[in-house]
Amino acid sequence: MKLYYHPLSGHAHRVHLFLSLVGVPHELVTLDLMAGAHKTPEFLKLNRFGQVPVLDDGGTIISDSNAILVYLAKKHGRADWLPEDPEAAAAVQRWLSVAAGQIAFGPAAARLVTLFGAKFDAEEVIRRAHAVLTVIDAELAERDWIATQRPTIADVALYSYIARAPEGNVDLSAYGNVRNWLARVEALPGFVPFQKTPIGRAA
Repeated sequence: MKLYYHPLSGHAHRVHLFLSLVGVPHELVTLDLMAGAHKTPEFLKLNRFGQVPVLDDGGTIISDSNAILVYLAKKHGRADWLPEDPEAAAAVQRWLSVAAGQIAFGPAAARLVTLFGAKFDAEEVIRRAHAVLTVIDAELAERDWIATQRPTIADVALYSYIARAPEGNVDLSAYGNVRNWLARVEALPGFVPFQKTPIGRAA
């Protein structure tokens, strides 16, 4: 099993993290995004969008980080991470949507401004980040994990960009429940950290 990834991509990290948490052997294939390795004809055959991560499971190609999380949980029978119960499954899906929406256009976008000089309005994406963090902090006042009473792929999907939000000048100090949740994720057996970059509030 190969994971095409980049160490500064939160989307790639969430898949690397889940593979490690569930103990699935895998090979990391690092792509040089600065050199455009994700836009070569060879890579575009794997993912027409030219994005990491991509999972190659013996010739079965899965792209999109959240889709990969679902694939891995289903393939390895990890209903503990992706429940079969309809209500719990819907709760997980809700937060996967947040990871692909408000997180991507909030803390992830803010980090892209400082890390890669992305042409987003920094004030706007930081406001979006605080809006979604306020909601998540309130949710975590009710339970230890975001979707159910135990960790799921929803927690994995949210973790990376929230953990590195300060790199995008997003201050986490007001979100005690979020910070406690980050610590719980980091204490899980098999946890692998997301590479830190000394930028933004993390400088």
